[in-house]
Amino acid sequence: MPSLEQLALDIHRELAFSLVPAWAGKWRLSQVVVGTHTPPPSHEVPILMRQYADDIAMHLEHVSESENLLLETLAYAEGRFLSIHPFLDFNGRVIRLMLSELLFRLNLPSVALFASPDSEEEQAYFKALRAADRNDWSALIDVWKKRFEHVRFPQKSFQ
Repeated sequence: MPSLEQLALDIHRELAFSLVPAWAGKWRLSQVVVGTHTPPPSHEVPILMRQYADDIAMHLEHVSESENLLLETLAYAEGRFLSIHPFLDFNGRVIRLMLSELLFRLNLPSVALFASPDSEEEQAYFKALRAADRNDWSALIDVWKKRFEHVRFPQKSFQ
């Protein structure tokens, strides 16, 4: 099974190749700004993505120990990826597919990974991502709790 780093590259290549073959499946090589967030410089992306994949792998080794660690891991996986913003485009699509893969690997059910446009839920999500850019995972953990609210788990509450 590929690392999350390689999975991100593979997913991006599959999504973007027919549209932008020159940079599909490759880390971004230029600086970008996403709303009010300025991701790390492009030359740092490869090492940040290696660290990201290593961090997630370490978390996954211990995720069964507590519900809080599971929610923190999912929040970190989403927020850190989007904070790094490793690709020029399609980052949101890539992370949603990667999160679906993580849920599958953890034997968890699928959940809705995006909010209705212009809803309170969407505004809370973007606020949580801004907090995650500052390594504050609490709001994104709350987003994950809400995602799991309507899912039935045997012996798990996520509340």
